Amino acid sequence: MTIRVLLVDDQALLRQGFRMILDHEPDIEVVGEAGDGEAAVESAATCEPDVVLMDIRMPVIDGVEATRRIVSADPAVRVLILTTFDLDEYAFGALRAGASGFMLKDVPPEQLAAGIRTVASGDAVVSPRITRRLLDECAHLLEAPDPGETDEGVAAMTKLTDREKEVLVAVADGLSNAEIGQRLFVSEATVKSHVGRILGKLGLRDRVQAVVYAFQTGIVRPESRR
Repeated sequence: MTIRVLLVDDQALLRQGFRMILDHEPDIEVVGEAGDGEAAVESAATCEPDVVLMDIRMPVIDGVEATRRIVSADPAVRVLILTTFDLDEYAFGALRAGASGFMLKDVPPEQLAAGIRTVASGDAVVSPRITRRLLDECAHLLEAPDPGETDEGVAAMTKLTDREKEVLVAVADGLSNAEIGQRLFVSEATVKSHVGRILGKLGLRDRVQAVVYAFQTGIVRPESRR
């Protein structure tokens, strides 16, 4: 199966560079380009990409709003954010808007292609370590209430088993599946199964959304992680 990719960046040279890299991948096809957020939304509707490589800071509308509009119009489209800095409040905003992860613009070509394949398969491209750093730096953006105080948070906690709640908290703490397994004394495969059930019960797409959800609903508070 060929992965259809839309390139979005306000710098034409960068788009050309990404296209040159991706043109060498037999399972990836660049189906369109856009130089601003508004054009990205329009192109996503006409090109029907599987993955959108999205810049953050662009004219007309930024990458965060473009991501929100694209994902709202078609939840099947995966957005992979391209950013200059790994600790970027705008990148975090894009994750909240529905992006499936982010990568640095100077990422090696093989990692860029791997990231595209990962989000196209339905997984997220934000390493646990980077998730942890992002949340530490950007926790003030979440304005989380007390744990479980929101209606959504209460409902979520009733859906999950005690073990699944433990796994969700560990995911929100930025732990990998292997680290969660060590913490809870279970296998990595068991953790993966728990994560899958959590996503299904809460209607989430990937572990990045699970982390954001845990904080936004008050299931986990930023200061509790210190």
